Amino acid sequence: MKLPAQWKLTALVIGFALLLVFIQWVLIFPFKTSLPLATLISFICVSIAASLLLKPWVRQIQHQPVKPPEKTTLQTNPVIKEIPKEKDYLLTVLKGMTEGVLVVDERGRIQMVNEALRKLFPLPESVLNRTLLELIRNAELEEAIRMAISHGRSSSFELTLPSSPGRNFEVHVDGIPLLAEKGSQTEQEWGGAIAVFHDITRLNKLERVRQDFVANVSHELRTPLTTIQGYAETLLDGALKEEVAIPFLKVIQKQTGRLTKIVENLLTLSKIETKEFQPKLEKISFPELLEDIFDLFKEVAEKKNISISTGQIPSSLIVEADRNGLEQILMNLIDNGIKYGRQGGEIVVSAIQNDRKEIEVSIKDNGMGIPREDLSRIFERFYRVDKGRSQDLGGTGLGLSIVKHLVQVHGGRIWVESHPGEGSTFFFTLPHSRREEEKGVS
Repeated sequence: MKLPAQWKLTALVIGFALLLVFIQWVLIFPFKTSLPLATLISFICVSIAASLLLKPWVRQIQHQPVKPPEKTTLQTNPVIKEIPKEKDYLLTVLKGMTEGVLVVDERGRIQMVNEALRKLFPLPESVLNRTLLELIRNAELEEAIRMAISHGRSSSFELTLPSSPGRNFEVHVDGIPLLAEKGSQTEQEWGGAIAVFHDITRLNKLERVRQDFVANVSHELRTPLTTIQGYAETLLDGALKEEVAIPFLKVIQKQTGRLTKIVENLLTLSKIETKEFQPKLEKISFPELLEDIFDLFKEVAEKKNISISTGQIPSSLIVEADRNGLEQILMNLIDNGIKYGRQGGEIVVSAIQNDRKEIEVSIKDNGMGIPREDLSRIFERFYRVDKGRSQDLGGTGLGLSIVKHLVQVHGGRIWVESHPGEGSTFFFTLPHSRREEEKGVS
């Protein structure tokens, strides 16, 4: 039967103690040795005996394998584990938001802003623990955040800031409630506020365009309809058999044609915008196409003594485009040049390959020109620089808008340069024909 190790150790300690006492007794009584000397000799003897007896046991312990400590599982609260995940998730959401987010504490000092807010406003690098008025000076925003912190009141309003001119924001402010203990009957307290900024500049612009479009359509349709109604009523009242009947009927025919043209242009625009129009690309000789179009305008141009000619155009220039679409682009722009050109003026059409390897076409006239403030809106539907003159010339106000959309469908760009009294130059680009590129390479 094996004794436990601790029992063996206890027995050895007791044995050494008894041996120590025995040696001291022998040295003191039989040999009359003094107590200090006897104690020293007895300790030396016991130490020698201990080293001899314990040496094999110590060697055996040294050669025993050391067991690794047992693995312990750290028990943590699942809620604590979830906190970093929730924080990372929140930061990812805030970073991916297109709306600007601003968080302040109960003192009204900023604790967090996301990247979207920095893009909306010119904020300094360090914003933490600064007051709102230091960064975004607006009394209405400051008051909304103060009410959210003190009373938890939500509010929404539109905001325009001097630091971001021309931009409009819709701001929603809410209080951040503090977590109350369960069963607590105390009034809800608020630990701060959060403000979310939506950039509605584009939406406002689209709304203005929509309102203008509705108003312009109503006006454009009402004018010919009123004319037709008036002349028709006159004829019905007895003028049908008189000499004025024929001129009246011609006016009705003209206004009906104008209505038809407006509706057709609106349908064309709608078809292009809804992607129903898909350009059928083909290789087109640009100089030959221009000759055909010039023939169509020859008679109209001669009436105003306006010359139509070509400028710098390579004789072998090939473009890849939809023939009907390209014809409509060129005809609209040349027609505009004739309508608004001066008596005895000229229109020059040129085409070159620009640095972007595009075909850049220009239609230049020396007419009345376009004021600077109208250049940015010239391609809008129903927008006219001179409304009265446009209607007299039979325009619908949709031609340039159709041109812009047709150019964009072809993957090109369009713009205009003009000086009042000197004339205008309309530019548009088209992708270069692949065949021409291959020729250039070879």
